[in-house]
Amino acid sequence: MSTRPALVLTDIEGTTSAIAFVKDTLFPFAEAELDAFLAARGTEPEVAAILAEVPGPDQAATLRGWMAADAKVTALKSLQGLIWAAGFADGRLRGHLWPDVAPCLRAWHASGVALAVYSSGSVGAQKLLFGHSEAGDLLPLFSGFFDTRIGAKREAAAYASIAAEAGHPPGDILFLSDVAEELDAAASSGLMTCQLVRPQDGTVACGRHRQAADFPGVARLFKLPLPPVTGTIAAG
Repeated sequence: MSTRPALVLTDIEGTTSAIAFVKDTLFPFAEAELDAFLAARGTEPEVAAILAEVPGPDQAATLRGWMAADAKVTALKSLQGLIWAAGFADGRLRGHLWPDVAPCLRAWHASGVALAVYSSGSVGAQKLLFGHSEAGDLLPLFSGFFDTRIGAKREAAAYASIAAEAGHPPGDILFLSDVAEELDAAASSGLMTCQLVRPQDGTVACGRHRQAADFPGVARLFKLPLPPVTGTIAAG
C-alpha cells in the first residue's frame, strides 16, 4: 500500500498537459518567432548569454536544427522560454492542462502536500505555462521548479539532487511522468513513482511502475485528497 507523499514532483508534457500542445502549439510558435526575436533582442544581456552557448557561425540555423531534432539542450530551452513569454504576455498563448489537473493540484496543496515541477523545458517556460494556464495562475501552488540544469531526466542523480534541494527524503517524494525511463531513474534514487497513462496522448503502460489515467487516479493510489465535486468538468 503506497504511503502519502510529502512532495509531488510532476512532469509536464504528457502528464499535466497534452503532448500535442507542446508539439503543435509551443514549438511551432517559437520557430516562427525565432528570427524576429533574435533581431529585436539578440543583444540583450540575457539573450546574449544564451547565444554564447550556441555553436556555429549561423546560430539561428543551429537553433533550428535543435528544434527539428527536439534536442534537450538547455540553451535552446531557455531561448524558447523567452520567446513563449511574449506570447503568453499578450494572450496569444495559454497553457494547456488536462481538466483533472488543476483541481487536484489545488486540493493537494491545500492539504499540506508540497508541489514541484521537473521538466526538460526551462524553468521560465514552466512558470509561463502554469502562470498563464487555462485554469488561471497556479504558480502559488508550487514550491519548486527544476529543469535540465539540475541533470538529465533519465539519470538517477538528477532526482537525488532535486530531493536534496527540496529538503525531502527521496522516499517521501512522488514523481509523476508518462515516460518509463524517467520513472526508472527516479525509482533508482528512491522516489515513489506513478506513470500517467492518458489515452488521449497514446501513452503505453510500461508495467514497471504504478499507473493512473489521470490525477484523481494518482490521488486514490497514494492517499492524496480528491477535489470537491463541483459538477462535470469540460474537456480542455
